[in-house]
Amino acid sequence: MDNLIITPKTKIYDLLEAYPQLEDVLIGEAPQFKKLKNPVLRKTIARVTSLAQAAVVGGLKVEELILKLRKEVGQEEIAALEAEEGKINTEKPDWFDLSTVVETLDVREKLNLGEHPIHDVMSAIKKLNENEMLKVVVPFIPAPMIEKTLSLEYKHWLVEQSREEYWVYFKA
Repeated sequence: MDNLIITPKTKIYDLLEAYPQLEDVLIGEAPQFKKLKNPVLRKTIARVTSLAQAAVVGGLKVEELILKLRKEVGQEEIAALEAEEGKINTEKPDWFDLSTVVETLDVREKLNLGEHPIHDVMSAIKKLNENEMLKVVVPFIPAPMIEKTLSLEYKHWLVEQSREEYWVYFKA
């Protein structure tokens, strides 16, 4: 499988299956990627997370991450490497009203156990009435979760509390 071409859409799991030596490169680029050493997280979150999403989580430029990974395995540079546009809203939206938060989900413990909270979050979001919000507390930027909610036309706002804690507000 080492003929895998590395692009922004490459899933972390597939990348590390093809090129296990890149695990240390990823961790060297962003300490948050140490979570890849957890076998359960690796089999769950890494299967659905693309390099473009991982770059967002790690606070990296996707183009630079892809070029570094490609260079490590001897792949040619992609001249016009296209990164997925940043779709994550970090600017306070005009629809935000703290008093409309009807539920808060802290998924950090679930993630630490190697479980994927997407079903809990999606279930809670689907129960929202108009003008109600859900607050989700996470230890990193949940790019795959946000992309999923965007595809279903939910609104969101991501607030960084610290490098280890983020709040995501979702609105129907």
